[in-house]
Order: sequence, then C-alpha cells, then structure tokens
Amino acid sequence: MIEYKDIIRTVIISFAIMLILGPLVIPMLRRLKVGQSIREEGPQRHLSKSGTPTMGGIMILLAVLITTVSSGTYNKDLMVLFIFTIANGLLGFIDDFIKVVLKRNLGLKAYQKLLGQVIIAVGLAVYQSHNSAMGTKIFIPFTENYLVDLGPLYVPFIVFVIVGTVNSVNLTDGLDGLASGVTLIVMSFFSLISLKLGYDSIAIFSCALAGACLGFLRYNAFPAKVFMGDLGSLSLGGAVAGAAVLLNLPLILPIVGGIYFAETLSVIIQVISFKTTGKRVFKMSPLHHHYELKGWSEVKVVAVFWTVTALLCIVGVYGVGYII
Repeated sequence: MIEYKDIIRTVIISFAIMLILGPLVIPMLRRLKVGQSIREEGPQRHLSKSGTPTMGGIMILLAVLITTVSSGTYNKDLMVLFIFTIANGLLGFIDDFIKVVLKRNLGLKAYQKLLGQVIIAVGLAVYQSHNSAMGTKIFIPFTENYLVDLGPLYVPFIVFVIVGTVNSVNLTDGLDGLASGVTLIVMSFFSLISLKLGYDSIAIFSCALAGACLGFLRYNAFPAKVFMGDLGSLSLGGAVAGAAVLLNLPLILPIVGGIYFAETLSVIIQVISFKTTGKRVFKMSPLHHHYELKGWSEVKVVAVFWTVTALLCIVGVYGVGYII
C-alpha cells in the first residue's frame, strides 16, 4: 500500500523528467517545423504565437510512462488507464499531423474524431462494467456511500461522460498554461481520492500526470515555448475521464472539472443563440476568449480559472468525503 511519501516522490520524479525532456524535445519539434497555426478570427494578440512548436503533449506522455513504470506499481487498471490515455493521445496526434504536417487546418473531420472517441470510450466503459467490483454502479457525490445501478444504461452513460470530458479539456487548451494548470489541479484531486479509496495504481498514475503537468508549465506558461497540441489535450482529457470512471466517480467530473464544462457550455450556448437569434451571448467562445476580449490579460484569465478549479476541487473533496 502506498503512502503520502510515495505520492510526493512520484510527483517529483515526473516533474524532473519533464524538465529534462523539455530542452531535448522542444528543439526537435522546431527542427521538424511543427508550428501552431493561429485562427485569424481569434484575439489579435494570439497572432504572435503562430509558429510556436506544438505536439508537446508527447513529453507529458513520456514522463507519465517512465514514472509509472519506475514506480513498480502495476495492475490491470493502471495498464487500461494508460492505454486509454494513449489511445486518445493517438487520435490527437493524427489530428495534429493532418493540421501541422499535411497543412490541412481543420485536421480530422468532426465525425471522424467523434467516431474515434466513441470507440475508445466504449472500450473503457465495457471494461469497467465487467471488471469493477461494483459492476454498473456509480457513486453519488454528497450522499453517504450511496450507489446507483445504471444497468444497461451504464455503457452509453459512461461513453457520453468520457467523450464530453475529452472534448471539454480540448476546448480548454486555448491559453498558455490553462489546460495544463487546470489538469494539474484536477489530477491532484484524483490522486488524493484514489489514495483514500485504496486505488494505489490510479493514485500513482494521477500523481505522475500531475507532476508532468507541473513540469510542462515550465515551458507552457505565458509566454509559451511549446503547446501540447491535440495530442496533449486529448491525452489529458482521456486521463481525467479515465480516472473518474475507474474510481466509479464520473458524477464528480462536472464539479472538479467545472472549468472544462463551462468552456464547453459557452460554445454550446453561443452556437444555439447565434443560430436561433443571430446574436452572440459571449464576445467569443470558448469562455476564456470572452474574458480576453473584455480586456483581461491572458495571465489573469489563467490565474482566475486555476483558482476556480482549486476551489471546485475542495468542494469535490467534501462531496467524496461521504464515500471515504
């Protein structure tokens, strides 16, 4: 059974690996000319970021892989969670490759990306329904150890949660350090909860990812020297969703991942409003761009979103406290 000192050691190792990988991988990405393209309709201040190396998410995956392997903590859940994260990252890599290397700005078509995400999500949902001691039951936060059995609705519900979470994290990756910082906080929450619930392997994975995100901020915080790309954001989304599903806590995601879902909701509201009334609710969506156009600096938006996430995770700890 792992202890808090193992958690701290895991974070430090993953963080250190990321610091080592940065000076090795970022120049390589520059030489490969995998530069980020910036949308002209976005905030004008972002145009200066054009050409910044992207696909830096590969460093996060490498740091997590090396850290978890060196931890000596192995079981089926850990392998499934890592494979699930890699599968989402591979989908993101294909999207990045099409956009950056093949110079097709839209990348994968929406239906192609969605189909891939659904297939990957079905795999995890089926695995969990057959291998979890709770079967198709999930915890209800803020209730005293209360479970609800979804039965035949379990797989479609979990698929919906996973796909929604993965795309929400992807939408959040729009400012320097935003997605990596928010995910650092969320995965720190999952590492604590995993440890309390006795899921040692998920705790190690969550800590490894938190440490990798912390190290990635060394290069991704404003002004960013590298972007994670869809390879990184879809990997992070997969890790967040995967950890929640394997802990039987998918319903905690709208709370601790409130920023992710606010970003997605802003896009949905914007699209519906514009198509039905011809008017926009936000100056621009996702939500972080709205605040930029209201005059907030990029650093302020990121700092506020990090703070909100930390507060939401505290609420999440309280909600899960009934179960622990």
